[in-house]
Amino acid sequence: MTQENLPSAIAIPTHEDSVIEAGRKLFSRPVNFVLGVAQLEQLPPEDKTEICFAGRSNVGKSSLINAITGRKDIARTSNTPGRTQQLNYFDLDGACYIVDLPGYGFAQAPKDIVDTWHALIKQYLRGRVTLRRVFVLIDSRHGFKKADLDMMKLLDEAAVPYQVVLTKADKLKKGQLEKRIKEVVDGLIKHPAALPQIFATSSEKNTGLAELRAEISTLL
Repeated sequence: MTQENLPSAIAIPTHEDSVIEAGRKLFSRPVNFVLGVAQLEQLPPEDKTEICFAGRSNVGKSSLINAITGRKDIARTSNTPGRTQQLNYFDLDGACYIVDLPGYGFAQAPKDIVDTWHALIKQYLRGRVTLRRVFVLIDSRHGFKKADLDMMKLLDEAAVPYQVVLTKADKLKKGQLEKRIKEVVDGLIKHPAALPQIFATSSEKNTGLAELRAEISTLL
């Protein structure tokens, strides 16, 4: 199912063909891993726009980053929750940084490590002036979980604009997906930093990826 096939009454972003093409060209450029940041002093200079991806462990974040960049393993995937243990920076041919945040809501990592990651994420989100947008990934099969709402509250408090991206949309039937989208959109009303339009994506079926690339291209 493509985003164009979803009901127009639901807040799904659409872009003109020229913007879709700009997004395609942007993500056809080289992308490379730059560094992993475990402490704030390791952050690179604030010399280009940063686009950040956040989500619960196993939400499909690495798979989505791989899919939108057209690479198989630029972001490592794993079935083990909490595998991404730092802020991973990727350079999109000098145009921007793509930042992969540690997965939140995991249960298998030691508490002291979890607390360290949470503190790093909080400080990063509150202090990074080049951060233009955070894409919060939500598993379309489950909708909002407490960990998602906690992250959204943090983003609201930090006044960082964010947009929800539903992952694994191909796992739901059309009617189920439409219901989930409406549920999520309705839930965003109470969040001041949230943009009202969301994306429904599937890394396996390439659903919604062109629109997501286009959206990112408009931020540069």
